[in-house]
Amino acid sequence: MIILCYGESTAAAKVVDFEKEVYRFPMSFVKNNAKGLLLCLVLAIPCWFLGLTFPVIGGPVFAILAGMILTLFLPDKSAFQSGITFTSKKILQYAVILLGFGLNLSVILETGKQSLPIIICTISTSLIISWVLHKVMHIPGRISTLVGVGSSICGGSAIAATAPVIGADDEEVAQSISVIFFFNVLAAILFPAFGSALGFSTTSGEAFGIFAGTAINDTSSVTAAASTWDAMNSLGSATLDKAVTVKLTRTLAIIPITLVLAFLQTRNAKKEGSSFDFKKIFPFFILYFILASVITTVAVSMGVPASFFNPLKTLSKFFIVLAMAAIGLNTNIVKLVKTGGKPIVMGFACWVGITAVSLGLQHVLGIW
Repeated sequence: MIILCYGESTAAAKVVDFEKEVYRFPMSFVKNNAKGLLLCLVLAIPCWFLGLTFPVIGGPVFAILAGMILTLFLPDKSAFQSGITFTSKKILQYAVILLGFGLNLSVILETGKQSLPIIICTISTSLIISWVLHKVMHIPGRISTLVGVGSSICGGSAIAATAPVIGADDEEVAQSISVIFFFNVLAAILFPAFGSALGFSTTSGEAFGIFAGTAINDTSSVTAAASTWDAMNSLGSATLDKAVTVKLTRTLAIIPITLVLAFLQTRNAKKEGSSFDFKKIFPFFILYFILASVITTVAVSMGVPASFFNPLKTLSKFFIVLAMAAIGLNTNIVKLVKTGGKPIVMGFACWVGITAVSLGLQHVLGIW
């Protein structure tokens, strides 16, 4: 009887301890991260609306700049650091996962067939150029990877997916985003006039849509350039629809790129004789990204309107703005300016290479 009571009291004590732990976890999380999360949120909200007002620049760029400026006036960020780190790492991954809800795989595969050879070649061109310049100009490997991937796939989203896999720090992410942003703005402003000078069809948005979708990095700048072409030639949204579809097809390249990088990280570590666990850097969030895409594809095929997923797509974009604010807060703007020359040269080379390959292949394939 005594044994039974002892056993029951021990079990009851374990239940109480478990309940305390369950209660303690969210309270501990809030205590450690609330201040930093709130600071990032205060920065992100106005930057989000600025991005809507000035889409060529975009919310992420406003957020990263705001964070870099504010951090100059915060000599001691220790009370905020845990929340800032959580936002720059985890929230960034959540943004990539939610991005999957904007991808209907059946539509992308159907309408992206025509542009697929161009997409593969432009991505390969950018990665090769960044690798060569990394060797020739001695640019740090992680920045070279981020600039190459960001230029070739989808700007900030690709950098967000790649950074945790290769172990990039916030300053490297900020520098890469800055380089991508600079050439995005140039492309959005110059490409419509460039397309007119090249003689792209003004009665169809196909040629310029494919050009914008393959040669411009970030979705906001792709949208801006395509919309300008539509407005210049009274094409409604024909160019925009084509450009966005091509751009989303490029986005799928995030999957193989992150997996290959994870494998290379593990292999290089083994060559150097250091212990490295592939599971620790395997981008599991990419699996959720794929799952989100599959859910969207199946749901739409069963009659669910694509607009049903718009709130999740919007949340994904806001999460990127939120994470960029955190990255800005962790970035030394003075150091960024001092070390920014070589990455800009690399970004320019990637941009020119992608543009040339996109135009050349369109001409060969008879699109232009």
